Amino acid sequence: MDDSRRIASLEDVPDETTLLFRVRKRGRLASKREAKLETESETKTEAEIGEESGDEGTKEAILVRLDGDVAGWLNYCQHLTHIQLDKGTGATMRDGELICENHGAYFESDSGLCTFGPCEGAYLNSIDVTVDGGSVFLTDEEYEYVGRGGIETDGLDRTSTSNIEF
Repeated sequence: MDDSRRIASLEDVPDETTLLFRVRKRGRLASKREAKLETESETKTEAEIGEESGDEGTKEAILVRLDGDVAGWLNYCQHLTHIQLDKGTGATMRDGELICENHGAYFESDSGLCTFGPCEGAYLNSIDVTVDGGSVFLTDEEYEYVGRGGIETDGLDRTSTSNIEF
């Protein structure tokens, strides 16, 4: 496997929550970034240059542990897609389902199907990953791996949740 597509070791993926990482759509935006890389100082990272150039192709994704395997999903509720399931400290899970703390929606961690909530019947958007040699790799050809953690924002606190108790 290509080390540039390595997300984490399998041990780093928690059993009861999620691991947050960033991906970027391949294609036009990636080509623009590569062109900008050629003209920028070698001391800047690709992520820094992508952020400076307003690369809106970067998205958050999460890894979820399954029985001996791992699933990857874009980190957005299907009810309102600007709401993140993992707000930086791991998504809430119950009985093997991911929970949107804002809407109370439940998503099966293996299929992404919403089984309860305002988007019932919708599916999370999958990201193809594979486990090889004790590491988790991004295998989705639509995306390139950017890094671990979430997208840095404007610093406003958006971690509030709804009044639903879990």
